Amino acid sequence: MNVFVKLIREFKERDTRRLLKDYRDKVELIRKRNLEAWDNQRLQAESLRLQEEARSATSLDELLVDAYALVCEAAKRTLGLLPYDVQIMAAIALHERFLIEQHTGEGKTLSAVMPAYLNALTGKGVHVLTFNDYLANRDAEWMGPIYRFLGLTVSSVQAGMSLLEKREAYAKDITYVTAKEAGFDYLRDTIAFNEADTVHRPFHYVIVDEADSLLLDEARVPLVISGDSSASKSDGVLFAEVARQLQPAEHYDFDEFQRNVYLNDAGAGKAELLLGCGNLYDSHNSHMLTSLNCALHVESLLKKDVDYIVRDGEIELIEEHTGRVAENRYLPDGLQAALVAKEGLQWKAGGRILGTITIQHFISLYSGICGMTATAHASAMEFEDIYALQVVQIPPNQPNIRIDHQHRIYTHKEAKYKALVQEISSVHRVGRPILIGTSSVEESDMLAEALAVAGVPCQVLNAKNDAKEAEIIAKAGEIGAVTVSTNMAGRGVDIRLGGGNPAQAEVVAKLGGLYVIGTHVNESMRIDNQLRGRSGRQGDPGASVFYISLEDELMLRFGIHKLFRAPNQDELLDDPALRSKIEHIQRVIIGQNFDIQRELNCYSDMVEDQRRILYEERLKILKGERKMSPSEQRVRLFYIDELWADHLAYVSYIRESIHLQSITSRNPIDEFHTQITQAFEQIPAKIDHESANMLRKLGGSNDPAKWEQFGLKSPISTRTYMINDQYSQDKRSSWTGTTVIAFWGSKILKLLLRPVYRMSK
Repeated sequence: MNVFVKLIREFKERDTRRLLKDYRDKVELIRKRNLEAWDNQRLQAESLRLQEEARSATSLDELLVDAYALVCEAAKRTLGLLPYDVQIMAAIALHERFLIEQHTGEGKTLSAVMPAYLNALTGKGVHVLTFNDYLANRDAEWMGPIYRFLGLTVSSVQAGMSLLEKREAYAKDITYVTAKEAGFDYLRDTIAFNEADTVHRPFHYVIVDEADSLLLDEARVPLVISGDSSASKSDGVLFAEVARQLQPAEHYDFDEFQRNVYLNDAGAGKAELLLGCGNLYDSHNSHMLTSLNCALHVESLLKKDVDYIVRDGEIELIEEHTGRVAENRYLPDGLQAALVAKEGLQWKAGGRILGTITIQHFISLYSGICGMTATAHASAMEFEDIYALQVVQIPPNQPNIRIDHQHRIYTHKEAKYKALVQEISSVHRVGRPILIGTSSVEESDMLAEALAVAGVPCQVLNAKNDAKEAEIIAKAGEIGAVTVSTNMAGRGVDIRLGGGNPAQAEVVAKLGGLYVIGTHVNESMRIDNQLRGRSGRQGDPGASVFYISLEDELMLRFGIHKLFRAPNQDELLDDPALRSKIEHIQRVIIGQNFDIQRELNCYSDMVEDQRRILYEERLKILKGERKMSPSEQRVRLFYIDELWADHLAYVSYIRESIHLQSITSRNPIDEFHTQITQAFEQIPAKIDHESANMLRKLGGSNDPAKWEQFGLKSPISTRTYMINDQYSQDKRSSWTGTTVIAFWGSKILKLLLRPVYRMSK
């Protein structure tokens, strides 16, 4: 197997070298197009010529050298920025629809301007998807002078904008916007009764910033638009009380990875006694079984200040990969209601769901997709399988001289934290800035208290005070700074040595640069690398190290504490086999999560296919492509929306209870597909029937007042939110050795059949 992997690696490295050489050759051509002697008027005339060429069907590939040379000169004149060769190489790869890995601090924001400009020349619009509203606004304002100098328009979309403001922003040549806001706007478009009330144009070309977070970590998150929310009385308190009376091992068991919980026979018997419901597995008790499973899940698997916080009487979920509060994010209704009951809060119903789309499916609406991030290589297999995106690693402008130390492993947490506080105290005494990445809000608060006792002042950055993120991060590289963070540091914000002060930066560099410490290893090596990447930007000195104990959650879940038995001790465990095992676990988890995503896709892909079929018909009616009277148009649009909302409610019901099918030895996914297909096939006839009945009542009236009278109107108000849709899924992996061999075998064949590593455009 090692020989096989080595062979694959050699093929990929050879083709990557060829690709990068091709890019360097193009960079030389761009540099030779020296436009320094041109006055502004001539540069702008050249931009106009390129627009005319692009709109007369000239291939953008043919215009790339001229366009990129133009952007480079415009960037120098407007912002005083001259792109590095590696930034131009990244820009070429983005145009060719690759996912680029570009190190932190290498200037991804400027790299994106060149392909955004080139693809916007067609007049079809370009979207740059950012991680948050702040970055969308910042990047549009920052890079805006380049686009405007060259005669193109640019804007950003912010949450809370009016319909008109958003429509105008999306009409610009380049629009900076978050993926979720663009997705929510699309969902609002799908329930509009007038074309004038829509904001999006047809989707063309998208550049995804922080692509690993959006395309992988957030990809499965459904965006939801629902009707008015109303308070709802919940029986969740009863099930929460029952769940609290059940004991692990005695009444319920966990799967091998501690991701799901299952009642055993004793647990079912006790639950039946407490609920007084008879056989819990009878069909008429399916709702009770589902509610109890949800209560048991949140009671035993979701931890306060780790998975969620309670703030101002509301549950706020914490995004596991970043430690941030996942704004406007909820669990599926059953789990959310159970969590609210667990915390003794008041449950409010989410309202009737009118439309939903996952971020993954929303991204797929664009005809051209590319992306950029500092950490993509570890997940290259997922990007290619899910999005047909190949990863290209762009070399840094300056060599990376950061020192990544071996993991420091201890037998138990107490020894780990003792050593951690000693290390931080020692390094802090000389003034070297330190960034500590913790696993949770709970741990960051605990560590901050321990440091305070040791006389080390620190700034805490976690889900409870993320509004201060930019301010705290800006100071994290200053002399003597100690920043404790829940893996949130640096999202879109560089940590500059000395906080940007040249004199301080020189002192910090002599001290060794920013020192990054992780208090645990994450499931994903990619997340570890994101933390490491906060240090050593643009050739700066720096170092990173991870502190681990055999009592850490990941070690316990995979039984490492049993494989490497040792008496509790304060000294390090210096065992190469132990380090190797930890790395193996992280590779295994990549396979598990990949399999989870594939399994979840089996549920959502068919629903999305159905949505697109129905929406295609709806769009033709909205745009007047179907010959209809105004009243028939309104009626059919109304009933398409009504019956699709009914269908989504049915899908949700089937999805919440589908795991019960495994009890009867039926495949849950097959059963899910069968049931929702049968339901969907009935929708066209129902639309025809309901529309005919309403048209008879209207008597052909085209009076909008009469439409209102009969209830043919949009919801009075809507609510948009996101659902964490993977808490109740079976996360066991089928990513076996055979699967890996089959995957890489197909890769070898592809590489043998094509001499140059590039995807077709």
